[in-house]
Amino acid sequence: MTDASATAPRRPGEQALAALGLGAPDLSPADASPHTFPGGGRWRTEIPSCEGPEALAVVLKESSRLDVPIHRISQGSGVWMLTDAEITEMVEATAARDIELCLFTGPRGTWDIGGSTRTDSGGAGLRARGHDAVAGCVEDAIRATELGVKCLLVADEGVLWTLHRARTAGIIPADTTLKVSALIGPVNPASYAVYENLGADSVNVPSDLTLDHLTEIRRLSGTPMDMYVEAPDDLGGYVRMYEIAELIRRGAPIYLKFGLAKAPGIYPYGHHMRELTLATARERVRRGRLALDLLERHGVGDDMAPLGTRLPGELKRFDAPV
Repeated sequence: MTDASATAPRRPGEQALAALGLGAPDLSPADASPHTFPGGGRWRTEIPSCEGPEALAVVLKESSRLDVPIHRISQGSGVWMLTDAEITEMVEATAARDIELCLFTGPRGTWDIGGSTRTDSGGAGLRARGHDAVAGCVEDAIRATELGVKCLLVADEGVLWTLHRARTAGIIPADTTLKVSALIGPVNPASYAVYENLGADSVNVPSDLTLDHLTEIRRLSGTPMDMYVEAPDDLGGYVRMYEIAELIRRGAPIYLKFGLAKAPGIYPYGHHMRELTLATARERVRRGRLALDLLERHGVGDDMAPLGTRLPGELKRFDAPV
């Protein structure tokens, strides 16, 4: 069902439900986030789980074919799972398209000798266990940034704080951005603000947060938010396609992450998983096209941040010790 007002901002099914006397309550202006990315725009896009140059090439080709704009491409296996030549190839390919490349620092959680993550409670989560694990993350960060990587993924508060101090001290470039993984994503405004102060430039919140939770966070912090519009099964498998316009309204500035439910995990990636990794990379881009089509149909797709933008703007930080 379409009409002449289809390009005006609207909720899914709004006209039909209103005609049946089932219209939703008016949206409250107080619920909307007051924040934007620097330079304007309320949302950016991210394709996650891009595990090497070959998967990256598939993503770039498919994004051109389907006209899916990409601001950031991220990888989950870790810097240590890539050779220098592979990292350089990925840096050059993303730079040619003015896309930010984000690689994960490791070791962490289930990829070390700790067993508590395998308990029912999940133990300490996928954090860096001990001094040596933190040192490994720092080693990854230095190596990646020396090869031209400008964004690093972290899954540990101590690693985040350490890398923020490292860029303040000039050990890694000052314009390196630090992204907090969904593996430790905060679920309340107070913890979200702590990550901002520890050095986060974007924070991946769990995809099961309610719209009201997003509004609560935005009343305290303007740090860019990352959210899986479709989450992998090991992060819950949530699919929130029809909420995408409201996720932007409540959560801006927000990275829309196009994950993939009902697909096997691929971390840490190796060539024995090549066909699956390439197929899922291609499908993530297609999921992005579906999400963007929804935005366009609901008349709210015009406030995307300009392509090529990557910095988060001015954020609050704890004072680093001298």
